[in-house]
Amino acid sequence: MDRPNPDHLTGTAGDVLGAYLRSQATAFLRALRLYEDSGAHGANGPDAPEGHDATRSLRGAARRIASSLATFRPVTETSWADALRTELVWLSSTLADEHAYGTRLTRLIDALHRLAGTPAPGLPAPRGGGSSLTVGSARAGALLERQLTLARTRAHTASLQALGSSRFHAVADAVAVLASEVPLDAVAAAGRVGDVLVPLSAVAEDRLTAAVADLPLSRASHPYNADALVADAHQDAPWHDVRRLLRVHRYAQEALGADVARLEAAGEALDRHRDAAEAAAASATAARTPRIAPATAYALGVLHADQRHEVEAARFAFHHIWLRTPVAAALPS
Repeated sequence: MDRPNPDHLTGTAGDVLGAYLRSQATAFLRALRLYEDSGAHGANGPDAPEGHDATRSLRGAARRIASSLATFRPVTETSWADALRTELVWLSSTLADEHAYGTRLTRLIDALHRLAGTPAPGLPAPRGGGSSLTVGSARAGALLERQLTLARTRAHTASLQALGSSRFHAVADAVAVLASEVPLDAVAAAGRVGDVLVPLSAVAEDRLTAAVADLPLSRASHPYNADALVADAHQDAPWHDVRRLLRVHRYAQEALGADVARLEAAGEALDRHRDAAEAAAASATAARTPRIAPATAYALGVLHADQRHEVEAARFAFHHIWLRTPVAAALPS
């Protein structure tokens, strides 16, 4: 992997880290204002579109601050950093649930329409007639919509409670202070970027490299290897760990001003992997609903297999992004 070149960075380690943290704190506060102005916390509920971008930006800034406080912990006042990081992790994970359920439902409904040969809402009808999945897919879609909409509504309620809590207001106050002043360790912050921040970022990179080395990338390099078709949380877990470590590494590189385009592309592949794995799990959960019709269970089984194929495709894409291998060269002619 490419090591950052700190020569283009001016100032001390504290200057560089402080500037990044202040910029993310400002982004957090800006997103919070947009969220409050959007009315997404009011009667419109989880379907209010105005607050989606603001909430996503809020989560992104919270993750970047928390990750940077972990990676570059020795450069900060550690007791302050640890406390704020804990609260930001709580906030970002709470806000993520509503988005995850909504995205999962959209993904599954779109896949059902595609598999059954019926148009998704707003799309023209496909040519070539119907499918044996049509009846079962309609019922499967209705079942998934009931289950995931309920989960999404509960997550929305939890988000509203979190954003209205004294705990959140304390976090917002701490981030507001961070936007103007970053508590730093005087000795570490006075060091050079190459002597302080780069070695700390290398620790995050080494953890990622070790986790990637444990993945079955040789199998993932084949587009139809069938490894991912069996739903197994233990099999998916190492990929989810790599996704988390990749994000930590990417944020560290952002703080150092490095080019993160390749890391972003690899992260997007692992995001698709996570989304497909969780969608497959949701379809399997729905299939275990008591007394559902055989056609509904069949449609959910086909949907589950389809999403596991998406898991496999995401692993294939990650392999070629990570090893800088042209995908076309590995596909059958």
